[in-house]
Amino acid sequence: MKPFPIFQILALFAVVLPSPASAQAPESVMVMEAYSGKILVSANADVKRPIASLTKIAAAIVTVDWATATGTDLGTTMLTAPDSITLVGGPNPMNLQPGDRLSLRDALYSALLGSDNLAALCIADHVGREILTRRGKTGEPVAAFVGEMNQLAKALGMTQTRFANPHGLERPNAKAYSTAADVARLSAYAMRRNAITFIVRQKDRQINVTGATGKRGYHVRNTNELAGEPGILGVKTGTTNAAGPCVAICTDREPLVRQKPDGSKGATPRRLIVVVLNNPDRFNRARSLIERGWAVYDPWLAAGAPVENRNREILSMPTPQ
Repeated sequence: MKPFPIFQILALFAVVLPSPASAQAPESVMVMEAYSGKILVSANADVKRPIASLTKIAAAIVTVDWATATGTDLGTTMLTAPDSITLVGGPNPMNLQPGDRLSLRDALYSALLGSDNLAALCIADHVGREILTRRGKTGEPVAAFVGEMNQLAKALGMTQTRFANPHGLERPNAKAYSTAADVARLSAYAMRRNAITFIVRQKDRQINVTGATGKRGYHVRNTNELAGEPGILGVKTGTTNAAGPCVAICTDREPLVRQKPDGSKGATPRRLIVVVLNNPDRFNRARSLIERGWAVYDPWLAAGAPVENRNREILSMPTPQ
C-alpha cells in the first residue's frame, strides 16, 4: 500500500480537529450609558457564554464591598497564599508559592491589571475565610466567596450569569457563563467604587510579595490597551479558548451643564460602558463602539432623553442593599 505524503496527513488532521468554541460563535457587544441605563448599541447581548477574566470584576466588587463593610484597610491587610494556588495552573507572574504574603491591595492590582488567576484565588481564600468566621460558619472559603459573587449577580439583576470560581478559568463540571448585558451591569456597578476605579485606570503598578527568602518586587502592567487613553477609566480584559478575547471598558465625558427653566443650572453626568465578548480585535472594536455610542447618546439626550419602551431601551440595574 502506497503511504500518504506527510502534508496530506497533516491536512487531514487540520480538517477534523475541532476549533475552539469561541471561533464558532459570533461576538456579543453592549454599549450603555451608565447613569441612565440607555442602551446605545447591542448585538447578541443576551447570549450566554464564558467571560474569562471579566469574572474578576465581580471578585473585586465582593472584596471592596466586604472591606468597606468591615472597615478593613486594603493596603495594610495581609493575605497568605494558600496551598490550593498550586492547582490553578497557567501563568504565575509573581511566582507565588504557598505561604507567600502580600497586601490585599497588591493582590487586587495583580488580579485586575495583570489578570493574575493565582492572586484572585488568594483574595477569595482570604475574604471567604473572613466572611465565614464573622458569620460563625464553617466551610470552604473560596466556595463561600464565589457564593457572594453569585449573590451580587442576583442583586444586580444579572439573571443570565453564574460564577464558578473567582478567576474565570474554565473547569470541568463547573459551568460558568454570563452575557454582554450582564457584564455591562456588573461593570457599571464596579465603577461606582473609587477603590476599583483607581486600580483599573492605572497603566502599571509596582507590587511586593514576601516569601521564605524575603521581600521581592514585581512590575504589573495593565492588560487593557486602552488604559491611559483620554477619558478611559478601565475596566478589565479576559481571554480563554472558550470565551475568546473579551474586554469591558468604562469611559467618561465631562458632565453636560444646561440651564433649567427656572434659570438655575444642572449637570448631567455622562459615562459609557462598552462590553465586547469574543472579538480578536477587541480593543479597536471597543474604540469604534465608544465613538458610535456617543454618536447615539448625544442626540438622544439633546432630544430630552425620550423612552418609548423601557424594557427594550433601558438596561435596568437594581441597587443592592
